[in-house]
Amino acid sequence: MGVDFENCFILFLICIFSLLCYSIIFKKPKNSRRGRDLPPSPPSLPIVGHLHLLLSTLIHKSLQKISSKYGPLLHLRFFHVPIILVSSASMAHEIFKSHDLNISYRGVSANGESLVLGPSGFLSAPYGDYLKFVKKLTVTNLLRPQAVEKAQGVRAVELRRFYTNLLEKAKKKESVEIAMEVMKLTNIMFFRMIMGRRYSEESGYAERFMELTTKSLALTKKVFFANMLRSILEKLGISLFNKEIMGVSREYDELLEKILVEHEETPEEEDQDKDMMDYFLEAYRDEKAEYKITRNHIKCLFAESFLGGTAPSTGATEWTMAEILNNPKILEKMREEIDTVVGKARLIQESDLPDLPYLQAVVKEGLRMYPPFPLVLRAFQESCEIKGFYVPKETVLAFNAYHVMRDPDSWEDPDEFKPERFLDFSRSGQEEQGMKYIPFGAGRRGCPGSNLANIMQSTTIGTMVQCFDWRIKGDKINMEETLAGLILTMATPLKCTPVPRLRPF
Repeated sequence: MGVDFENCFILFLICIFSLLCYSIIFKKPKNSRRGRDLPPSPPSLPIVGHLHLLLSTLIHKSLQKISSKYGPLLHLRFFHVPIILVSSASMAHEIFKSHDLNISYRGVSANGESLVLGPSGFLSAPYGDYLKFVKKLTVTNLLRPQAVEKAQGVRAVELRRFYTNLLEKAKKKESVEIAMEVMKLTNIMFFRMIMGRRYSEESGYAERFMELTTKSLALTKKVFFANMLRSILEKLGISLFNKEIMGVSREYDELLEKILVEHEETPEEEDQDKDMMDYFLEAYRDEKAEYKITRNHIKCLFAESFLGGTAPSTGATEWTMAEILNNPKILEKMREEIDTVVGKARLIQESDLPDLPYLQAVVKEGLRMYPPFPLVLRAFQESCEIKGFYVPKETVLAFNAYHVMRDPDSWEDPDEFKPERFLDFSRSGQEEQGMKYIPFGAGRRGCPGSNLANIMQSTTIGTMVQCFDWRIKGDKINMEETLAGLILTMATPLKCTPVPRLRPF
């Protein structure tokens, strides 16, 4: 595994900085625990706390080792920042059942002026009237079953274009980078669903959003660490990564302002369906709306929609395809099911998915083993008690979804790719059972687009399995992990050569 020199250098500077400023900055917190016991804690070091236990750039794996040794509920400290680490389904069930509202704030955001990862987007906005209003608007017009079904035609057109593109590469015997091709597909699907049919691929807007999404991903880990040290840095007038954050924000601002103006100046045709931008502009102009949103609100929401809607699905699809190609028996079983249900004369469709349980089980197993966000981060807005332990307000909650979904106490052979486990997934104790499988988060801040993501991922994987054989270099694909920001990705991108298996047109 390569060394992340950038992160090591940043950590080195922070340690030196902390040593110099310790006596001035680190003071006893105002809200002490007043004699109440905090959760168990591993041995710590002065100044850095438990930071020395993060021996790998794969934070979720370092935390997995800590929990395996010390327990499923731990109190950690990274510098002055208190963290509650949760690493079991039963403990997560207890917290989300009793404290969901209290942990409904993610506690991670860039500065207030940024359009990406700022306090007005889906990812970072505090839970309240604003977030409830925009979530209702989005779910109603984009994510509810009727809206998802309404946009099915748009996704079908892009899926066919995806197949045609792969077929052209197959004819030329070109290798393809799966993540790149899937990200293009997911991005254009998402773009057309929320921006409408008026924008063609030739406009270049979807491609531009993909570039900005990639830049934003690189910032997520930096924003996370900057937030951990924010209170210290603000006292010294230092703002980490602000130039990078605001640079990406300005690029988003220019692009989204152009699209907003085009929406406002282009009259709607009578037979043209409204898109998400139209609905948000209506709310922006509505003086009697439940919440008065601004133009910047709209830009923040759309910038983060691409970040949260394309990158996670892309990574999950790449991981799942890698496991499929590493397991020929699973590949053959998938093809047998698809050939029986769909046949060989047409491309797989979304309406086929209910009759393809094994395909859906493969997708779920991929998400279990490789959750897009291995760590679910929240913050306790108020102090509370968990299992008799005191948790101070503003403590960070780190729920290790990666650990929970590979916990041998919950899953048989947790490190093996076994889709069959989801064909018999028990419905008994459904709420707590659900905490064993949590790839999209949980509670009121869980991902509202999980159903749409599953549909898009299933049809994409189904198309690649149905229509092509895939040649890889060597006997097995390298499954080494890395993090793109805070998203789990393959350290070695999956590259393989498509070979036409059938042509369903």
